[in-house]
Amino acid sequence: MTATDSERLARAALSRAVNSDRSAVGVEVARRGAVAVWADLRGRYPDVDPEHDLGLLAALDGRFICPGDPEWPSVLIALGRLSDGPEPEAGEPFGLWARGEGDLSRLCERAVAVVGSRAATAYGTTIAADLAAGLADRGWTIVSGAAFGIDAAAHHGALAAAGPTIAVLAGGVDIAYPRAHTELLARIRDNGLVVSEAAPGSPPYRGRFLTRNRIIAGLARGTVLVEAGHRSGALNTVRHARRLGRVVMAVPGPVTSAASVGCHRLLRTHREQTVLVTDAAEVCEEIGGIGELAEYPPADTGSRDGLPELVRRMLDVMPARSSVGAAVLAQRLGERPETVQALMGPLVVEGLVELRGDGYRLTALGRAPSAAGRAGAADEAGATGTAG
Repeated sequence: MTATDSERLARAALSRAVNSDRSAVGVEVARRGAVAVWADLRGRYPDVDPEHDLGLLAALDGRFICPGDPEWPSVLIALGRLSDGPEPEAGEPFGLWARGEGDLSRLCERAVAVVGSRAATAYGTTIAADLAAGLADRGWTIVSGAAFGIDAAAHHGALAAAGPTIAVLAGGVDIAYPRAHTELLARIRDNGLVVSEAAPGSPPYRGRFLTRNRIIAGLARGTVLVEAGHRSGALNTVRHARRLGRVVMAVPGPVTSAASVGCHRLLRTHREQTVLVTDAAEVCEEIGGIGELAEYPPADTGSRDGLPELVRRMLDVMPARSSVGAAVLAQRLGERPETVQALMGPLVVEGLVELRGDGYRLTALGRAPSAAGRAGAADEAGATGTAG
């Protein structure tokens, strides 16, 4: 069963005409149907031409997906609940304009949102990319917003693992925004979908970024927050996920990092509704099915097993007695100094590395090759620290 031509035209027209008060119009559409609602409103919008919009997108190999189509994901029906209650918000979209090779309904059968700050650190983008790649390897679709920072890193991570990814835009799908992501959006179309509830040619603006966040949360079983400042827009996506009853997860960062304040506050103030995760296996444990529990290393596993490859390489070239600066380490690794510097904070917190003078060196714990060695090193460090 697919939406009728009149239903599709009415919903396409509403997506063009209605920008404010979407919640009230959405309630009417659910009660009376899109055709009847558009018949009442069309006199106010003489310039709206849904047939032109549909033709414009068809010329770009795009399509308009709406309720009643086999491709419409049932998970979005839950957004209708956001239209009611004491804090009404834009509910289920009238439809989604889409470009790409993927089938939206199938992609959303196993989908997880990975979101975070635009002003991300090297630590954040590394974690987001690794997380997305690991989830893609396990058969999950990555949903994000194609913005700078964490969003882009998540999309790149999924693509690097040859996995599908969905970009939910705030403007029309015929507009590459941000412009610097033109190539990225093209790759996403080839390996997934670019979607938006905004009609073709619609420019992105602040209000649309906030309303599109509910769609990111709505398409996914759970949302992972990787980095977020105190006022990050990604926290808005998390709030939608929480209201929808979806799983909310957060990745901790260095306690001194302003880029992770939002994650830490979320874990503290919503501890009963937020799960701390550090890798793809832990995310799967929260949102996957039976048999997708995270596998933790046995007690005799080496201390560096499970660490990202870049971190293991960095520990391999770090001295144990003399100290070395981040710039020198970056040169040895062929990485950017800021990338190395961003990884140092968590390693210091974990006790694997210590700051000495103007450089870093391995601790006894960091040098230990096994869990037993780490325990012995910890005992040795404790004894040294308490020696009179």
